[in-house]
Amino acid sequence: MYDIIIIGAGPAGMTAAIYGRRALKNVLVVEAQTYGGQIINTLDIENFPSEMHISGFDFATKLYEQAKELGTNFVFEKCIAIKNKKNCKEVITSKGSYEGKSVILATGLVNRTLGLEKEKEFIGLGVSYCATCDGALYKNRDVAVVGGGNTALEDALYLSNIAKTVYLIHRRDTFRGDSLEVERLKEKENVKIVYNSVVTNILGNDHLERIELTDSEGATNEIEVSGLFIAIGKVPANDIFKDVVELDKDGYITAKEDCHTSEKGVFVAGDNRQKLLRQLVTATSDGAMAATEAIKYLRNLD
Repeated sequence: MYDIIIIGAGPAGMTAAIYGRRALKNVLVVEAQTYGGQIINTLDIENFPSEMHISGFDFATKLYEQAKELGTNFVFEKCIAIKNKKNCKEVITSKGSYEGKSVILATGLVNRTLGLEKEKEFIGLGVSYCATCDGALYKNRDVAVVGGGNTALEDALYLSNIAKTVYLIHRRDTFRGDSLEVERLKEKENVKIVYNSVVTNILGNDHLERIELTDSEGATNEIEVSGLFIAIGKVPANDIFKDVVELDKDGYITAKEDCHTSEKGVFVAGDNRQKLLRQLVTATSDGAMAATEAIKYLRNLD
């Protein structure tokens, strides 16, 4: 029987683990893939207090090592359900089940797709959602990035140092990402920004060969590319919790700044909850808050 079971080993989940262990609670972190979450794909973090420059992988590794040093238990198994039991919660995974007096949901977000035919079929064959993971495969080749936020801008900038040509495709005429990043991209001779256009088809036989674009006037044209990097945002990974806690219309867990969910003993931390700002610093803040509230809840049980 664990005091706190944390689902998700991103910055929010691992920070929660650190706070839980510092309160001498028995903590288990359940993670479907590897520790770190989305942040491991960030090459250079510049906006976290005390760290001028650090890679996302190094940041996540520091958190993981700190949590492990404090005695946190980690299992790398996919959570598939949570059930209420008389005096605890049962977390069911792909390999077994675990019981906890409290649970913190820190599953973050997953990639939003374009929803096009062949998109899933061509994942790994030209379609990617992670430039830092797959960019090296497209050295001196033509690629396209879709999106208008910071992730798309960062991906295009990263790929501009690898690829022959980078087409940055955005459905509007202005970007919602950082203006500084936009200016950096405009200085790159091999970056071509395509405004007011969307990708409407992915074409190729056994791998990606070209993409079809449709502009705001309805005109279409095709661009030959070897890689398509999709960076159009994220959606919350909360479907498996919909029968346990309340979700809003967009699928985020309803919670205020105290990180309490609609279910007693279940807390939420990170990007998968309702919030105004989704940044690394707010994820770690959520982790601290959720663990603190879980510890209070456990104290009341005693």
